[in-house]
Amino acid sequence: MFDFVRRNNRWLQLGLALVIIPSFVFVGIEGYRSFGEGNETVATVGGRAITRAEWDAAHRNQAERLRAQSPDLDPKLLDTPQFKQRVLDELIRERVMFEAVNLLHLAPSDERLQRLFRTDPQFASLRNPDGTVKRELLDMQGMTSDQFAARLRQDMALRQVMQGVASTGFASTRVATTAADAFYQQREAQILRFSPQDQLAKVQPTEADLKAYYDDARHAAQFQSPESASVEYVVLDLATAMKSVTVADDDLRKYYDENQARYEQPQERRARHILIKTDAQASADAQSKAKASAEGILAELRKNPAQFADLARKRSDDPGSAAQGGDLDWFGRGAMTPAFETAVFALKKGELSGVVETEFGFHIIELTDQRGGDKRSFDSVRAEIDAEVRKQLGQKRFVELAEQLTNLAEQEDTLAAVADKLKLTVQRNDKLLRQTPADPASPLTAAKVVETIFQPQNLSSQRNLEPVEAGANLLVSARVLQHSPARKLPLAEVKATLEQSVRAELAAAAARKEGQARLAEWKAKPDGATLPAPVVVSRAPTAKLPREIVDAVLRAPAEPLPAWVGVDLGSQGYAVVRVQKVLAPDPAATGDADRLRTQYAQVWSQAESEAYYSALRTRFKTEVSDKAKPPAAASANQP
Repeated sequence: MFDFVRRNNRWLQLGLALVIIPSFVFVGIEGYRSFGEGNETVATVGGRAITRAEWDAAHRNQAERLRAQSPDLDPKLLDTPQFKQRVLDELIRERVMFEAVNLLHLAPSDERLQRLFRTDPQFASLRNPDGTVKRELLDMQGMTSDQFAARLRQDMALRQVMQGVASTGFASTRVATTAADAFYQQREAQILRFSPQDQLAKVQPTEADLKAYYDDARHAAQFQSPESASVEYVVLDLATAMKSVTVADDDLRKYYDENQARYEQPQERRARHILIKTDAQASADAQSKAKASAEGILAELRKNPAQFADLARKRSDDPGSAAQGGDLDWFGRGAMTPAFETAVFALKKGELSGVVETEFGFHIIELTDQRGGDKRSFDSVRAEIDAEVRKQLGQKRFVELAEQLTNLAEQEDTLAAVADKLKLTVQRNDKLLRQTPADPASPLTAAKVVETIFQPQNLSSQRNLEPVEAGANLLVSARVLQHSPARKLPLAEVKATLEQSVRAELAAAAARKEGQARLAEWKAKPDGATLPAPVVVSRAPTAKLPREIVDAVLRAPAEPLPAWVGVDLGSQGYAVVRVQKVLAPDPAATGDADRLRTQYAQVWSQAESEAYYSALRTRFKTEVSDKAKPPAAASANQP
């Protein structure tokens, strides 16, 4: 990755300019236009306002993160009121946590911060063997050590707000068992289902029934013809641009000569060391004693190098490598402190160093292995270079063609003329739906492309549309030939489907009526009931009964038994249930007592954490503007 950045530095600078400059332009224009609206308060926490501009920024950032993680995600899902509300909720929660940090003085000390970083397993991948943070990781994030420490301190402080509640959940075995008994209880019941399928032959919808169903607003979507358009389009992609690229052998050789470092395998060393640790503030006498100790160990090793691992385990002060006999595994240049690195890369395999002094103390180092440094020949990498150079030139050519496509789409009256000049193929889709799902194999279905096509001014113009980016190095220019608005299909066109739907509805109603009649009859005369053999009903995941029946059985009064219950299954008919016995929970579902208690404690801790957060919101007088509330919540506050 770093090689790519170094090789393409100028292209990356140009790419950043293309991204950043338009951002300033659009943000600048909209910023002045919506300055007042941006300062509108949407929520307050502890008397401090959260503005709409902050909310919008948080929404953009969250949407960008999700799009980066899931490139195929439908952008419309990130612009819903529900998603925006979730972003605001998270923003409010963060502000509440900050208020609590300040009130409770939870910022960790430098000593605790350092101890956490050196000992917590979650930071193991960020640490060097000497316990310092890896510089290359900070460089990738564009952070300094102080900025990393500040972020770590902030994260620790925020976690501490809820940690005291979330990590101290407790549940006795008796309480956990009582809760599990209620949840995992089993009941023995007889269940008879009345299926609509048994009633289909007995029902015959009338014309009035069909008309009533067709006119019912609840069923309108069943008879809706979706909005669609007939579209012709051209696609410009990187593969098309690369077809016109030629590369001479001299250019490949020149590229190889200019990038020789890329074709050398990085040199790596594997070493082990013994560290006699000293404090930078230690006295000269202490430093001298530590060095003398290191020299004594070195003298022992020169007599018997085979005892290196044993001496490292017994006498090394490096907790990260001592247990492994001093082994530091493979590392390249830049991974170790300069004096240590210089010494290691000067050694031959199997050779011992002298006593090496660093800011951590005195080291004795043995080089155990080395690899890398070999250079690949031009012939062995020729195909690789050819592909890469072609791709780079193809990207450059793509930019040129993209500009030509944009200009031609505006100047020409048809896409055929555009395609002819750029050697593209005109394609056609006579049934492109506004709600069409994105298909990676069809650039026309990309969300941005569909959104552009179905803009009102584009549906009626029948002109070439400005090219739209459907993906990386992928442009689509379309032209709407015909637009078909969404409409309700005439009754005559949908009569066959309509009749099936009405018959199913009448059959479900007949099944429900029969079931209700049987329930009333058997309640009055239980001895006359004809029910199947009893089954055991529980909330176990293996249960095959509909959820409505399971809930009805377990909610039925346990006294007196038997208990009669009728269950409306909607389009699936009706069920008559007789609950006969209450059984103990299945041990296989509840598990052992310790696991059950742990699970219950986790659930209880979660509930307590949410209650504590709710109390913090109240304490810091958290308020949300009606304009920022979901429609249902806002309307509930209206008189």
